[in-house]
Formats: sequence, structure tokens, C-alpha cells
Amino acid sequence: MTDWLAVDWGTSHLRVWAMSHTGTVQERRSNNAGMATLDQDGYEPALLDLAGDLLGTGITPVLICGMAGSRQGWAEAKYVTVPCSPPGIDRATHVATDDPRLSVQILPGIKQTSPADVMRGEETQVAGFLALNPKFDGVICLPGTHTKWAHISAGEIVSFRTFMTGELFALLSQQSVLRHNVTGQGWDAGVFADAVSNGMSNPAELAARLFSIRAEGLLNDLHADQARARLSGLLIGSELAAARPYWLGQHVALIGDDALCKAYGDALGAQGLPVERTDADRMTLEGLKAAYLGLKENTA
Repeated sequence: MTDWLAVDWGTSHLRVWAMSHTGTVQERRSNNAGMATLDQDGYEPALLDLAGDLLGTGITPVLICGMAGSRQGWAEAKYVTVPCSPPGIDRATHVATDDPRLSVQILPGIKQTSPADVMRGEETQVAGFLALNPKFDGVICLPGTHTKWAHISAGEIVSFRTFMTGELFALLSQQSVLRHNVTGQGWDAGVFADAVSNGMSNPAELAARLFSIRAEGLLNDLHADQARARLSGLLIGSELAAARPYWLGQHVALIGDDALCKAYGDALGAQGLPVERTDADRMTLEGLKAAYLGLKENTA
């Protein structure tokens, strides 16, 4: 029997875990019904379409993180301002539903006023990491389309910065002149390491070095694997140069896709940093489980 549903609702995906009250995963489901495909009236039907058969006859708590709480989502869950602990169930937004079996709560994101920044979804992964590592002090890096660097101290997110590195890579590799050079999914670790070093030491030359990828493909037959690794390395290297105040001398934990975390881990490891890699899905689920514990305490 499903006691509650843990839900990660992103821009392009919907993930649902059927949970017992003890925190055991009974079933995991996912599809592509992300925020980008839905209007406000489409969220409840999308959830029921994926997980309606998991509901009993009584009321089932549904705890949601991610873009369902954005202004364009199911219901806006207002941002909490840093410094703050990752927001829990006490800050969640209750959503009215047509199906009486659903009791939906959406966890809020967090914001920073200066420099202006926001995150929505990643704060739940941070909550999950801190639930497993309550004494952690350092920096959590969450590589992705918009990579986050969060400074953690005494269980709080003190500050954070977002870098559009993943989106820039996607745009440059798919829609720019470089798309002819970085075909395929190949990789060259040595070229990546050199490009990271160049990107860190000369970030002002980024635009010129990017075009050199195109030129070397035309003049020197630069292999697509090398071109792809160089593009990634230059972008991550320039990000590390800008994010140096966050990671320099810190213990860094990475939460994200395995391949991305390996790239960031290799880049940071070359700087002599101790890096801890974790599983993104697990951190999301642990964060939602922490919120459910708060819900049980509030209703006890």
C-alpha cells in the first residue's frame, strides 16, 4: 500500500516514487510530462495519469519539489531568502485538488537578492544531502543545465551562484557554427583537461578560443571527440575561474548526472580539491523524505 507520493516535477520530466511511511520505495515511475508540456489545469490530470492507480481510497499526501512550484507551474510556491536552511514542509504551499484522495504540498525554492539568483528543485537535493551528512560544512556543486554552487555552513545555505554553462554547451553544440565540429558523443580526457586549464587561466579569451575549435576543424582536421571535449573544458574552466571564491580551499560535494559530475570532479581534482560525488536521484528522494518526516511531526 502506498502511504505517500514523493514527486520531482521538472521542466521536461515527472518522476514519482510510491513510498511507505517508513521511507521505503515501493515503486518508481517517470514520464516526459514536465512543466514545459503543461498548463496550470494539466498538472492534476498528469499526476493521476502516471500514478493514479497507486492511490488508495483514503487521502494520500503528495510532496512535490521542482518546477511545479514555479510561477508557470501548478501553483507558485514562494521563494525563501538565503541564508536559510533548505525549506521544509513548514514552508510548503498547499494545492487544492479535484480528486479528494490527493493532499498536495509543493516545496518552495530559494532566492538571493544580491547578486540576484534563484533555485527551484536543487534545494531539495541539498536538503537530502544534509539529511545524510548533517555536519557538512563546505560547498555543494550541482552541475546541470544551470549549474549551482551553494555555500553550506551550520546546516544553512549561506549563498549561491548559478552558471548557465550547461545551456551554453547545448546552444553552442547544437545551434552555433560549432555544431559541425562536435558531432557525436565522443570524449578525449586529455583535451578536456587542457581546455579546463586554459579556460581557468584565460577566461577573457573564451570567445576567441571557442572559434578556434571551428578553425582547427577546418585547417587541422580536429576530431569531433576532441572538439566536444575542448568545448566542454573551456566552458567549465571559465566557470571554475568565476566560481573560485566558492571552491578554493573547500570540501566540495557534487550532486548531478554521473557524466557531468565526473567532468566537474576531474576539473576540480586537477586543482587538488577533495571532491565527493553523490547520486542526484537519491538526494532528491532523501530531501522529499526529510520533508515527509516534518509533515508527520506536524500531524502527530
